[in-house]
Amino acid sequence: MQNVYSVAQVNTYIKNMFSQDYMLRSIMVRGEVSNCKYHSFGHIYFTLKDKLGVISCVMFAGNRGGLSFPLKEGMQVVVSGNVDVYERDGKYQLYAKKITLDGVGQLYERFEALKRELEERGLFAPEYKQPIPSHIKTLGVVTAKTGAAVRDIINIARRRNPYVQIIVYPAIVQGEYAAQSIANGIRALESLGVDLMIVGRGGGSIEDLWAFNEEIVAQAVFDCSVPIISAVGHETDTTIIDYVADLRAPTPSAAAELAVADIALLEEQLVGMRERLCNAMMRILEYKRIQLSHEAMRLRALSPQSRIQSMRYASMRAQEQLQNAMEQILQNYRRKLAVYIERLKGVSPLDKLNQGFSYVANEQGKTVNDVNKVVKGDILTIHVKNGKVITKVEDIVKAEPAKGEQ
Repeated sequence: MQNVYSVAQVNTYIKNMFSQDYMLRSIMVRGEVSNCKYHSFGHIYFTLKDKLGVISCVMFAGNRGGLSFPLKEGMQVVVSGNVDVYERDGKYQLYAKKITLDGVGQLYERFEALKRELEERGLFAPEYKQPIPSHIKTLGVVTAKTGAAVRDIINIARRRNPYVQIIVYPAIVQGEYAAQSIANGIRALESLGVDLMIVGRGGGSIEDLWAFNEEIVAQAVFDCSVPIISAVGHETDTTIIDYVADLRAPTPSAAAELAVADIALLEEQLVGMRERLCNAMMRILEYKRIQLSHEAMRLRALSPQSRIQSMRYASMRAQEQLQNAMEQILQNYRRKLAVYIERLKGVSPLDKLNQGFSYVANEQGKTVNDVNKVVKGDILTIHVKNGKVITKVEDIVKAEPAKGEQ
């Protein structure tokens, strides 16, 4: 009678067969990653595929040390591990212990490893970056002696400023000896004392550009005392020296524009600066002229001559005021004197004489206004308007007293 087996027995039997197969116990499988899923426990479930087949894969959390990069869809990888059967589902799968990038992926892995190492050593630190000079006299270029890159750099640099001297070091930029050649070129141009350096080449594959990912080139860029602009490949290409250089340009043409200032623009800036300087000087001169005028006025106001002049004006003013006051006083006195004169005229003997009156004086010159003051024989002088009459008293006639007088 034929044996009948359970599903579990069959799955166990197949698992034992897989376990006893030497090749399946340690195998390397190349393929493209798809259906990649990260489990919350740290496991990674994914599928490897090629044009003719698919295999399920899993990398448990305990084996994650065998993966040095984030696993993503579409990656070409080589998975090292063993093929075994998951008894419950009766499904075989590849249990990954190590995953590496395939071909180009291996270069990328080397790139990432060196990048991490150099970053830890501080070669990418911003504090070591040198400023790019805005105006240079000599430009050093480390690149292939032929090709579009060197032509573009020279043409653009000369168009922007024909007075800049360009020194090209014809380096090998691809192949076994490229890295050493590029490093030698950097040191050679540094010894010549150029003001700025461009290190780069035209576009290509990652293998073509690999010389610029070598540690010897990165160290030469870092050690160089001259500022360096990296210009490797196209805008999408990134190399190690892009991180080490003082400035990264997306293309060699862009590097030339960054390195050499446009002399036409510089001339425009100089004209504008000259105009601004002239305007500023005119404003300063006008301000200083006004300030000087004010100071001159202050000096004139504080000078002895000015003070003397002021005092002279004050003295003349005081003199004029005094004269006016004296004139006013004299005028008042003249008016009073005229009044007094008029009053005196009323009692003046001379005025009375002019009116036909006269007065009599004795020999002593005293006025005789009473007959009792004279006696016969006295010599009297009669004063009249135009002279005097000397007479002798012959007789005295007293007037009769008026009624009521005794």
